[in-house]
Amino acid sequence: MAVSYKKLWHLLLDRNMNKSDLERMAGISHYSITKMGKNQDVTTETLSKICNILDCKFDDILDIVKD
Repeated sequence: MAVSYKKLWHLLLDRNMNKSDLERMAGISHYSITKMGKNQDVTTETLSKICNILDCKFDDILDIVKD
């Protein structure tokens, strides 16, 4: 199984935010943003911080896809 963060990138566009804004506002590392840009796994703590800032749930920012 793989992770896709396409929903997150669309949500950022809808809210006129960029990845740097998210990084700063959520207090997450640039490394985590880079990993998500490559659809790699990040910690649930990172996802929780993002959801807290964007006022959303995990399924609003990611999809689990079959390999």
